Amino acid sequence: MALYTHAVGLSAAGSYSTPAAVASSDTISAADIGTRGALLRVICGATPANVTVVDPGTTPSGNAGSPSAVAVSASSARNIYVSPAAVNPSTQVATVNYSATSSVTCELYRL
Repeated sequence: MALYTHAVGLSAAGSYSTPAAVASSDTISAADIGTRGALLRVICGATPANVTVVDPGTTPSGNAGSPSAVAVSASSARNIYVSPAAVNPSTQVATVNYSATSSVTCELYRL
């Protein structure tokens, strides 16, 4: 698991981010997500991937949240909103899981 350290802010003049390789499970700090959330841009090369932003909450019965995976096709990119609600209060990070990592990169933008 790796902590993303490449978040950049958005601006009217435009923003540039160098894509970073992903691991099967990565984290985003609460500071980068802030109160408005973050935009995670997932870029797949030859390999498609399913991306899941983990729900740190539980149901009233104590069951873990069950978020849906976002499918990213091969040779495409997908933008995924990471809500402040995805931050685990005890660890102060949000966790992102990937079904594949070969030729998959991401960019992270603060909103």
